[in-house]
Amino acid sequence: MTAPLTRSAVLAYRAAAHGLDSLIAPVRPTWKEHYPLTPIERYLRWRREDGLPYDPWLRTHERIGGTILDPAPRSMTITGMREEWEEWTGLQFPEDGDYVVPRALAPVRFENGQGRYVEPNVWMRHPLYED
Repeated sequence: MTAPLTRSAVLAYRAAAHGLDSLIAPVRPTWKEHYPLTPIERYLRWRREDGLPYDPWLRTHERIGGTILDPAPRSMTITGMREEWEEWTGLQFPEDGDYVVPRALAPVRFENGQGRYVEPNVWMRHPLYED
């Protein structure tokens, strides 16, 4: 019995089946949530002493052959009214402004009672090889 393919493996398989030599995808850095005030452009340049990325998920991608291309500063946007954000997060947002929300990679900005979260990711390229 074999394990089911991951979504990434399916994408890579489909790309290779169409004759492409690489897969480019936005990668969500897992430790960025600890540094939501640091711009993604700076965060993706952080490296450990061994030269690998500071972020473990970016490091994993690099170890298996991925290359960081560029930041994706506006990879996903979520908007909602203050009441929705309070329900989603269990937090209160008493006035307009920027708020750090647990697990978010960037602050949520409230203006006129509406919250807007713009999540940054990192564009990475993975080469595809035929067997």
